[in-house]
Amino acid sequence: MTDEAVLEVDGQAITLTSPGKMLFSERGETKLDLMRYYLAVAEPFLRAAGGRPTLMQRFPHGAEGSSFFQKRVPDSAPGWLKTTIVSTPNGTTSRALVLADMALVAWAVNLACLGFHVWPYRSESPDVVDELRLDLDPQPGVDFDGVRAAAGEVRAFLDQVGMVGYPKTTGNRGLHVYVRLEPRWDAYQVRAAAVAAARELERRRPELITAAWWKEERGRRVFVDYNQNAPHKTVFGAWSVRARPGGQVSAPVTWDEVETLHPDELTMATVPQRIAVTGDPWEGIGEQPQSLEPLLELHERDRAAGLLDAPWPPVYPKQPNEPPRVAPSRARKT
Repeated sequence: MTDEAVLEVDGQAITLTSPGKMLFSERGETKLDLMRYYLAVAEPFLRAAGGRPTLMQRFPHGAEGSSFFQKRVPDSAPGWLKTTIVSTPNGTTSRALVLADMALVAWAVNLACLGFHVWPYRSESPDVVDELRLDLDPQPGVDFDGVRAAAGEVRAFLDQVGMVGYPKTTGNRGLHVYVRLEPRWDAYQVRAAAVAAARELERRRPELITAAWWKEERGRRVFVDYNQNAPHKTVFGAWSVRARPGGQVSAPVTWDEVETLHPDELTMATVPQRIAVTGDPWEGIGEQPQSLEPLLELHERDRAAGLLDAPWPPVYPKQPNEPPRVAPSRARKT
């Protein structure tokens, strides 16, 4: 294998350095294999992530090596890259890559970016969030059957409030359920809706689902991580490849497939053929953006009942109506 390969991608000549470098040990897949994967899933990838800023996680030593996050696009980057300014919770700004076309994806893959952590808004509308993301995070001792059961509760709940969710695997142990929104709400409102959804799901199935932020309170349940919707938060994107030896993909699936597939089956080796045969399960996700009002009504009901806000991550400033940001066990000792 030569030290470089030049690919024509969306009108740009992309130089792929060290194309034969192995990134995934299970099947010996290389950087060139990773590039071919993303080009094979270009249409559904851009349907899900196109036009959104991304945080790159680079793995210069392959999926099993050390990594680092890169938010800032370097000054030495090609002038044709599309970028936008993003912020952190403390107000620090950076010039981040926008996933506008596959040439930009290919440029990032050459830097050994395996997958993409994507913002929930489009670069031209940074103050308007158009995705609610319900992250089903299994706690220790919960297998994927437990995640399936929790996903079934999410689906039934969304059906009841008149909303349609689109599930995807995380590429690891959990599931994400996305709701594409009308462009009307900011990140604080979307997070409030996620808090309300998590609490309602826990009320319905307290033995299975928890909204508890503190790990010591979660038990062997599935945590609905509402803080994945906090302002400036990114989530691992649809069709992105995880840093695992088998190259597992965070793959959109149908609700029926949640009951039959195991996430480890969905890899960069299997997903392109799957799309060719069955199509993109998220093909219609953007056709009818949805209202957040049903969940905001639940939020207002909880507020009227005296519930405080749920805790925020420690990197965020203290928020209005937030309870003390301390684990219950520490609070009792104090």
